[in-house]
Amino acid sequence: MTKIMKKQIIFISIVFVIILSGCSLPGLGGSSKDTIKVSSLNTSESATVAYIIKYLIEEETDYSVEIIGNMGSSIVQHQALEQGDVDMSSTRYTGTDLPGALGLDPVTDPDEALAIVQEQFAERFDQKWYDPLGFANTYAFTVKSELAEEENLTKVSDIESIAEDLRLGVDNAWLNREGDGYKAFIETYGFEFGKAYPMQIGLVYTAVASDEMDVVLAYSTDGRIEEFDLVTLEDDLHFFPPYDASPVVSNDVLERFPEIDGLIEKLVGQIDVDEMLRMNYEADVKMKEPAIVAKEFLEANNYFK
Repeated sequence: MTKIMKKQIIFISIVFVIILSGCSLPGLGGSSKDTIKVSSLNTSESATVAYIIKYLIEEETDYSVEIIGNMGSSIVQHQALEQGDVDMSSTRYTGTDLPGALGLDPVTDPDEALAIVQEQFAERFDQKWYDPLGFANTYAFTVKSELAEEENLTKVSDIESIAEDLRLGVDNAWLNREGDGYKAFIETYGFEFGKAYPMQIGLVYTAVASDEMDVVLAYSTDGRIEEFDLVTLEDDLHFFPPYDASPVVSNDVLERFPEIDGLIEKLVGQIDVDEMLRMNYEADVKMKEPAIVAKEFLEANNYFK
């Protein structure tokens, strides 16, 4: 065997060992230290914002962004960020994380709620809670337009006289939530519905469309409110706390990737409720992928120029 052949065999053996050990050769594939992991909830809204952040970072820096999607709740997002499994949460909501991650009582004033979560997340978790993106996604009682017209319903209090005859469709978690769940709602408004049916949020719309439900507890930025011709009733007793949406990032990540701080700040206040409703409509009703909706938003608003 020649010396050249021996060298070739040795080289091949080394490469083989490297591959088996899960390593990569220089220049092949992306380095994990240059990859930012962004989590999203299992909603089109959260996924769309995650992709907006991804494309903005990848356009303006040499970093790559990996979306960790379909997280079931903000608590799961919080735990993933705390454990270092992700670097950033695309959407966190003040009214959710006050009683959730922080274990505090709900706060009805949006500015106060924001000040608390920003201060507490910095102190307790060493994380930056950004100013809101511009929209709040709160719970909203909605009814079919025909019912609203027949009964002259414009606010939640208007339901009281007919509540015992109405069927309420809500997501599974709300019925037993502390602070802003069904029990607290009854105490605040002084009435309860004839029947309340827990179900997945996506099913409440088809249920009301087929006349199986009369009232739907929806999310205020859900594009399906328009699709199913629902009327949102004013929360006239201000029962629901504010749910302003913001990204949350570990300060350690901001130290390692300092450029992303300014990029996220560019999004603050730039996505209002109408814009989020439109994007959710595109994703949930027209069935566009959140990735496409996100790219169209950035292009339409000249973020790539």
